[in-house]
Amino acid sequence: MRLEGKVAIITGAGSGQGKASAKLFAKEGAKVVIAEWNEEAGKRMEQEIVDAGNEAVFIQTDISDESNVTLLVDQVVDMYGRIDILFNNAGIGFSSSSKYKMAPLLETPLKDWNDILGINLNGAYLMSKYVLPVMIKQKSGNIVNNSSLNGVLGVTGADAYTAAKGGVVALTRVMAVDYGKYNIRVNCICPGAIDTPMIADALKNPEVSKNYEAGPLGRVGKPEEIAYAALFLASDESSYVTGLIMPVDGGWSVV
Repeated sequence: MRLEGKVAIITGAGSGQGKASAKLFAKEGAKVVIAEWNEEAGKRMEQEIVDAGNEAVFIQTDISDESNVTLLVDQVVDMYGRIDILFNNAGIGFSSSSKYKMAPLLETPLKDWNDILGINLNGAYLMSKYVLPVMIKQKSGNIVNNSSLNGVLGVTGADAYTAAKGGVVALTRVMAVDYGKYNIRVNCICPGAIDTPMIADALKNPEVSKNYEAGPLGRVGKPEEIAYAALFLASDESSYVTGLIMPVDGGWSVV
């Protein structure tokens, strides 16, 4: 029960890494707020957690929309009176290629560039902007941002995604400096290849799959492995850790 009594907002908690984190956080005693744009996935996740005997509420949210974000934060404060943890997990990647062009810079239309940054970077900015005043008032809080290996390495082929994730890394560092005086910690996870819907289609290609498995551990990661990293950073076990950029990538970043 490492998060007993804590109120935790997890964005993009309807699938993948967010789903695994929502289940784990709830199991560890948190009151989990599922901030998810997909209504069906969000309701299903809420029911799954409640059926397991834990506490969760789904609030449909578009994290790239400021009015949506302010409404979410107001609802959570009305319900619980506080926000202890924010896991900025939501983002779009290769699974959204049919809607947003994942390509090198010269091949990326401006609209797609803006839309990808609007979700992957602006979403973390907006959520943090409206949750931070609550945490400052409490004189405590914990923000975990979910970036990517793309945010720290020169991974080609999805330059808007890479730029956004690099922005999340830089934002983490400056937020840790700015808000430590309020007893607010801010850390960042940089997942490598994780077996989620985001890269499910890519994993069907043997050549791509082989490349993903080229790290020291020789496999792709599991969503639960990201969830446990987020749990560590969100819990008091990491009480002297802030500004950390943590690769969770099977050693990919060191080869």
